[in-house]
Amino acid sequence: MATIKMILLIAVRNLWMARRRSLFLGGALSIVTTLLVLLMALSQGMSDNMIHSATTLTTGHVNVAGFYKATSSDSSPLITDTSKLKAIVEESIPEVDYVVSRGRGFARVTSETGALSSLLAGVDLEQEPALLDVLESAPESFYKEGGSDTIKGDVQKLKDPNSVIIFATQAERLEVGVGDRLTLRVQSFTGMANTVDVTIVAVARDIGLLSNFSMFVPSEVIQELYQLKPDTSGAIYVYLHDIDKSAVVMARLREVLHKEGYELMEYQPAPYFAKFGTVSGEDWTGQKLDLTMWSDEIEFLTWILTALDTVSFGLIGILVAIIAVGVMNTMWISVRKRTTEIGTLRAVGMSKSRVWWLFISEAALLGLIAALVGVLCGALVVLTVNALEIRIPVDAVRAILLSDTLNLSLKPDQVFNAVGVMTFFTTLSAMWPAFKAANLQPVEAIQQSE
Repeated sequence: MATIKMILLIAVRNLWMARRRSLFLGGALSIVTTLLVLLMALSQGMSDNMIHSATTLTTGHVNVAGFYKATSSDSSPLITDTSKLKAIVEESIPEVDYVVSRGRGFARVTSETGALSSLLAGVDLEQEPALLDVLESAPESFYKEGGSDTIKGDVQKLKDPNSVIIFATQAERLEVGVGDRLTLRVQSFTGMANTVDVTIVAVARDIGLLSNFSMFVPSEVIQELYQLKPDTSGAIYVYLHDIDKSAVVMARLREVLHKEGYELMEYQPAPYFAKFGTVSGEDWTGQKLDLTMWSDEIEFLTWILTALDTVSFGLIGILVAIIAVGVMNTMWISVRKRTTEIGTLRAVGMSKSRVWWLFISEAALLGLIAALVGVLCGALVVLTVNALEIRIPVDAVRAILLSDTLNLSLKPDQVFNAVGVMTFFTTLSAMWPAFKAANLQPVEAIQQSE
């Protein structure tokens, strides 16, 4: 213990004696650490936005959906006896927070001045305690040029017949606002074209890429458009207390439903609309259930995070390599300037391993302190950016970042990872110079210094 304390004291003294060089290298390490923290916070923020957006608009944590085939050549994304299915889920899965039934549809939406295609989510607000906490009404200025900063409409009015909630981007494209009417036109599962007129009761803030092509209507609107019975729905969304248990819960739920006599499709990690071709080509009739997780339903969006992480790791890798070269050069300079000290320490009995540990300790302390400073700076930037709620003005950037505001998210494990990575690479970069220093012979070291 005394030896370790002595080595650390000498390492601290040496860093202080060469404080200009230490500050320069430590500053570079801190900047790289700050950048690493910000890139991780951006990636985590996008991931949080994606999960938040998806589990609000298009998926639960676990989904009980399926297809109904009246003939072997067709496929309708419907499930029947939803009340019974919901009861089975609630009774057999203790991890459940709540369970909702949602209608699914796809409509051509037209206003007096524009048109777009959109997914329809048929909801019953009485069943969805979390939905109203997520759907935040947007000020009129978000979707109307010259609009006021006041919020018009009320998401609670989605309980009204023939109502609809759209998002700010959609309102901007359709050139509509609260109180305007839209026409929804769908191709029913029997091949008929049906239409319903609905009134906009609220315009919600965008919550990611998915909100560009999703809107909410009462469940009765879906049933009217597709001529469905009241106990027929598109999917049952299961929300858990812990989203990380989704895979375990889905696997257990498959066993439960199989024992209850339901026919199940083979698990396929893909969104439901990607399965129409496969199901249509299968030779069966009736109903089969299809169980998926939230990550399956947004599989087509994960490339965004993959691309960002790839670019981030590439950039950080280049910067870490540059810093590693800087650390090695600095340690070489330190070894050359301290040959007398090294020779004296070896002459008074310090072993090679302790000399090696002395230089490694200097690098590790420098890396640790610089990384802690960098993490602190990065965390302050994250807090400041989130507090300012910076709105993203460019549509393409909003689509990529999955939010209309810049959102950064930093978790404790990311802080530890950033500190650990920077300290490790700093220490690793010092190993060869430390090895050379440890192998200097006392007489040679003293002679080189003369």
